[in-house]
Amino acid sequence: MIVWGLFLLGILIFLALDLGVFNKNPHIISVKEASMWTSIWVCLSFLFSGVIYWLYSSGNIDNVDGLTPTDATIKYVTGYLIELSLSIDNIFVIAVIFSSLHIPQKYQHRVLFWGILGAIVFRALMILFGVALINKFSFSTYIFGAFLLFTAFKMLFSKEEKFNPKNSFIYRNLRKVMPITTHMEGQKFFIKLRHITAATPLFVALIIIEFTDILFALDSVPAILAITSDPFLVFSSNIFAILGLRSMYFFLANMLNRFSYLKYSLVAILCFVGIKLILVHHYKFPEWLSLGFIALSLAAGIIISLNRKVSKED
Repeated sequence: MIVWGLFLLGILIFLALDLGVFNKNPHIISVKEASMWTSIWVCLSFLFSGVIYWLYSSGNIDNVDGLTPTDATIKYVTGYLIELSLSIDNIFVIAVIFSSLHIPQKYQHRVLFWGILGAIVFRALMILFGVALINKFSFSTYIFGAFLLFTAFKMLFSKEEKFNPKNSFIYRNLRKVMPITTHMEGQKFFIKLRHITAATPLFVALIIIEFTDILFALDSVPAILAITSDPFLVFSSNIFAILGLRSMYFFLANMLNRFSYLKYSLVAILCFVGIKLILVHHYKFPEWLSLGFIALSLAAGIIISLNRKVSKED
């Protein structure tokens, strides 16, 4: 429990510094600043794999699956890469939400900050539920695996529909329970209008982003459970991917059209982890194979996307 407490305390300190020091005043985050923070979060995430190795070699954490330090480290890195890759679609949806609701760029970071806090709580609950389900009912791995395969084929063959937040179930029902205004006063989530308190587009964007993150977690949490059911490895890799999502959004939001072939990388990754979950009781995939396949899929998607982009420009 001490390790869990220190880890959560570290997250809260990082978030407090983020909002209270580095982004105290709302401003438009440049590509240069976003790339710097993206690099910092990616480096911290990979450096934490050293902490994972130390924790599992020193016995300072409850090693529920009896993992070796090397296996625990590989599972953490593999899980982190899965969560990071599945965040690409999330970034696209966030960009559409901000654009549709006309959220000024300088206030987008505040919305994402509070969205991250909600995402951490929801992910923690879903991870605990998922781990408990797998440990109690071994057949649930077949259900999770089949769901991931269904998601992969749906992503591959379904036509891309334009997402409009104002037509969403969340927006329509939010209007029924509280007044919503198009007027904004700085970075406030609520403002006074005559005798009523109305939600601003910032609050609407926050709520829609929270619910879309829950939907994306339905894919990402089972995917990482295919790698390991160790709660700390699942939670820490998930959290580092979520924490880096904000800076990655500002870095990638305007360049997503350059990585059109990443969709096929995500399909391949979802198929792989789905098959791994279905076969988990019959065949154990080597840890290096899982990590290698996911890293290779991501690299292939990025390289092919960039090469096709260059070819079209020529």
